[in-house]
Amino acid sequence: MNEVEVDTLVSLWFKASVKAHSFIPEDFWQSQMLAMKETYLPNSDTYIYEEDNHILGFISYHQGFIPALFVSPSAQSQGIGSKLLDFIKQQYDELQLAVYVQNHRAHRFYHAQGFNDSGRQLCEHTEHEEILMEWYKIQI
Repeated sequence: MNEVEVDTLVSLWFKASVKAHSFIPEDFWQSQMLAMKETYLPNSDTYIYEEDNHILGFISYHQGFIPALFVSPSAQSQGIGSKLLDFIKQQYDELQLAVYVQNHRAHRFYHAQGFNDSGRQLCEHTEHEEILMEWYKIQI
C-alpha cells in the first residue's frame, strides 16, 4: 500500500468507526488514527475493495484474527462487507474477530456470514464489552 492508500483507509476507518460506535466518544477514534496508520495497518494483511479507483472498504487479517472490516459509510449495505469477508474466507480455514456488544448491526452481519459467538471480553482500549466470534470452513 502506498501512503495515499493508507491515509484513505485511515480516513474511511475513522468515519465508519464513528458511525458504527456512537457509544464510544469520537475523540477516542481520533486518538487512535496514528496507531491505525503506523501500527495496525502495516502489521496486518489488508485487502482493499475498490470501484472506479475509489476505495470503498477494506478488511485486515492478522494471525487468524480479523482486526478490521470497514466499509465507507456512503457505500454500506451494498454487499461490500460480504464480498470482503468472502474473499478472506477463501484464504483461510478459520477466522476470529471481536465485535462490540452494543454494535447490534455488526453482530447480526457476522452471524449472517456464518460466524458464531465464542465468548466475551472487555476491550482493552475502550473497556466496552465485546463478543468474540469465530468461523470455520466446512470440510467436505
